[in-house]
Amino acid sequence: MSGDRQPYRILVIDDDPTTRLLLRKTLKDLGYQVSVASHGREGIAIATVEKPALIICDWMMPELDGLEVCRQIKQDQELSRSFFVLLTAKGELEDRIQGLDAGADEFLSKPIDPNELRARIQAGLRLYQLNQDLLKQKQLLEAELHEAAAYVRSLLPAPQDTPCKINYYFLPSSQLGGDCFDFFWMGDRYLVLYILDVSGHGLGAALPSVSVLNLLRSTTREQTSGTFDYLHPAQVLEALNNGFQMMDQHEKYFTIWYGVYDRQRRQLTYASGGHPPALLLTCAADQWQATSLKTPGIPIGMFADMVFSEVTIEVPDPAVLYLFSDGIYEFETTENRIWGLDAFKELLIAAHAQEPVPALPQLIRQVQSHAAVNAFGSDDVSLVQVAFQ
Repeated sequence: MSGDRQPYRILVIDDDPTTRLLLRKTLKDLGYQVSVASHGREGIAIATVEKPALIICDWMMPELDGLEVCRQIKQDQELSRSFFVLLTAKGELEDRIQGLDAGADEFLSKPIDPNELRARIQAGLRLYQLNQDLLKQKQLLEAELHEAAAYVRSLLPAPQDTPCKINYYFLPSSQLGGDCFDFFWMGDRYLVLYILDVSGHGLGAALPSVSVLNLLRSTTREQTSGTFDYLHPAQVLEALNNGFQMMDQHEKYFTIWYGVYDRQRRQLTYASGGHPPALLLTCAADQWQATSLKTPGIPIGMFADMVFSEVTIEVPDPAVLYLFSDGIYEFETTENRIWGLDAFKELLIAAHAQEPVPALPQLIRQVQSHAAVNAFGSDDVSLVQVAFQ
């Protein structure tokens, strides 16, 4: 044991008083804190309170045998990291397999050899400490990812009510992905809006995403920069592609949908690079329909000197535009299948039939109702809603 750590606590569960006495004395002489229990239920109760580093449990006990004690211990999230040693006179391979299936980490044979006991205890506690250290590192990493997610969220624009009503929903996954989006007006006429998704997860995906956002945010305030016009989506994607090649970005690439809305002409010009299509919801003769807005184009950064195309469409009245990442529809459903883009499109049409501009919290709840437990949000989820007024 390291001198800067408190002695490890070990729990002994055995219905034989002689074995309990022997193990308690031997382990105390080795410098460990020891608790004892005379049967399985008592052992589980003590373990729940004390959360020992290691448990030695007899296999053959009345009522609750060692296998069942082991199963219950390993099913408890807080106790599952305790190193579990089954004390047994059984030596057959089938018995060991049965013990391993129950969750046992090690076996100790009867009669107990003091040297073997010491060696197995020390080995088990080394593994326990390694797991504890890994858990601490995992918790630190998760805290950093939460901080990074909060930072990404702080960069997102504020919702708008005029001249277009713009709302959004952003749910970063526990691993933090590369989703990012932005929208802002250039003067009173042009609305710039885009969404991007960097490949991978973690800080390695989030940082390039923020870099692209900051670049676009700092340059698109001016209508022109250098040799290309930021009001032309295809030129923007070509410039990004030349500036963010995978070989220079740790093999990271990203997808993007970029659009410019001309308020005066009620026209939307857009281009995409490998990103899911935007959906334009329009109504004619009291029937809502969804039009996919996408242009040919591979993700940004895969190949140099790529040429992207853009499309300009008329925006009727009424019309609502949705930008989103694939996390909004690529999740496992309660029926063990992937939900899919078509299902999301149908949900939007049905929602608009009930309300011209559905509230985003209501839409998200409807989407989540199709997801299996913990499936929604396993990847970043971004959804931007623009109601043209």
